[in-house]
Amino acid sequence: MAVTHDVPPHLDDLVATAHRIREAIESVIEGKSDVVRLTLTVLLAEGHLLIEDVPGVGKTMLAKALARSIDCPVRRVQFTPDLLPSDITGVSAYNQQTREFEFKPGPVFANIVVGDEINRASPKTQSALLECMEEHQVTVDGTTYRLDSPFMVIATQNPIEMEGTYPLPEAQRDRFTARIAMGYPEPAAELEMLDVHGATSPIDKLQPVATTTEVKALIEAVRAVYVSQPIKKYAIDLVTATRHSPDLRLGASPRSTLQLVRAARANAALAGRDYVIPDDLQALCVPVLAHRLLPSVEAQGQRRLPEQVIADLVRRVPVPETQAR
Repeated sequence: MAVTHDVPPHLDDLVATAHRIREAIESVIEGKSDVVRLTLTVLLAEGHLLIEDVPGVGKTMLAKALARSIDCPVRRVQFTPDLLPSDITGVSAYNQQTREFEFKPGPVFANIVVGDEINRASPKTQSALLECMEEHQVTVDGTTYRLDSPFMVIATQNPIEMEGTYPLPEAQRDRFTARIAMGYPEPAAELEMLDVHGATSPIDKLQPVATTTEVKALIEAVRAVYVSQPIKKYAIDLVTATRHSPDLRLGASPRSTLQLVRAARANAALAGRDYVIPDDLQALCVPVLAHRLLPSVEAQGQRRLPEQVIADLVRRVPVPETQAR
């Protein structure tokens, strides 16, 4: 049976604020409401987003639109082969006047960090993001610096044109809460894009519709969303199924279970619920799990993608009944 108690007032505020952010982003990104909703879900789940698609479909525009919709520090990094780790984290420089070393923060010291074409940087530079994405801190010359909350990395990469790129290692991909693909727009949306973007870019006129304080409050509200024991068990069953599938040679990690539940909390909150249902987990399984999996040789020969394997597993894993608390 579904839970039937009243929705707390703070969730009403969350939905209203999230709706404002969503409308602001959709004023720039036409016809991609599902993509925009997933982006907000990752933000409220305190996660990071990997946007992977062909050039020209609006990957960077989506990241910029989210960043501009929130009144908080935003930094953009263009990843290139000559980018150094210190160009991201910051560096300790000697001050001749004070005769002491001073830390000069890098672009990672922002609430939203947009990393364009992350796979064009060397593995050493890519690894500079590992600590900050997982622990929300940066260690430079033995000193640890905390990052402000909220903190979200939005990275883009192209699945084609791989010459001169460095594929993200599994440890790096596993730190991204979800991966999405923009996809080509529908003809009607593309026609509207020509009308709206023809003369000027609407992102230049985009104004913040939420403050950092409001986003922090939304994140706190999401943390309070209730997850019952059967739902937790269901999340574990879904992830465990990937580890035993003959179509996969690498299943999902325990970190993915945690991020799946966090994302499900955010998805429930955006729907105005203060409890998670199986539908929340099912809707997020593909974007949260697929990029962490490696298909077996046989699955590759049959051209079975991890997304297809997950869809099959979701259909096979028994669904628990939700109960009122």
